[in-house]
Amino acid sequence: MALTLGLIGYPAKHSLSPWLHSAFMDQVGIDGTYTIYETSPEALPSQLSKLKENGVDGFNVTVPYKQTIMEYLDEVEHAAKNIGAVNTVACRDGKWIGYNTDGIGYKQSLKDSFPSLFTGQKNVLILGAGGAARGIYYALSQGEFPKVDIANRTKEKAKEFLSLKEKQIETNILDYAEAERTLSQYDLIVQTTSVGMKPNYDQQVIDLTRLSKVSIVSDIVYQPIQTKILEAAQNRGAQIHHGHAMLLYQAQAAFEIWTGKQVQVDSILLDLEKRLRGD
Repeated sequence: MALTLGLIGYPAKHSLSPWLHSAFMDQVGIDGTYTIYETSPEALPSQLSKLKENGVDGFNVTVPYKQTIMEYLDEVEHAAKNIGAVNTVACRDGKWIGYNTDGIGYKQSLKDSFPSLFTGQKNVLILGAGGAARGIYYALSQGEFPKVDIANRTKEKAKEFLSLKEKQIETNILDYAEAERTLSQYDLIVQTTSVGMKPNYDQQVIDLTRLSKVSIVSDIVYQPIQTKILEAAQNRGAQIHHGHAMLLYQAQAAFEIWTGKQVQVDSILLDLEKRLRGD
């Protein structure tokens, strides 16, 4: 029987997930489909009922439903429960089980590109305190990094992240002006907001004047693939990490949850980059 997968969100029709998961299925020799279910908030309950009736094998969840979906699930995996968001649902034995692969996907993309980050005592700064930042903070606060600070426009929202900590690491809550002044102390800066996303190409969330040349600047935005903050970091001599890698690795983690099969992503990563650059 063919595997039936999909994505639910609003908006969602321009998602690259069908292309990614088709590539995964081709690689491991699985027959299946991946369908986008672009669903308005008022239509969400009926759409989820249809998915259950049709016996879908699994689906991804994107904005604005990563929190809402949790009330429809039978079980939520430990990390997703702590993060407070689900982006992957597996359907097993009539039960819907929620997972969050955003953080682990991001972390794996970092390890593959910059393995040296995970040696020694490296400090991290996360810019933004939204849903994606929660998953990334949770993944990066598991003990490899002694300090993972969070900067946000409003400190109150960022303070909620302190409840996610399960390891003895240091976390300071900053506003963006404070982050700019202390930027040189961080080995990794992770931009998790929508600032700089298409069509607002010319925006960046903080100024990088005090950025160290040995730092790595990462942006989870992937449209455009080369954001303003990445361009600014590169101009200052820093290394950069593009957002499309997180997109790919979180999809890889979801596919493994659904199928139990690991896929090789090197060639797919190159194809994804070409696709995003319009080559």
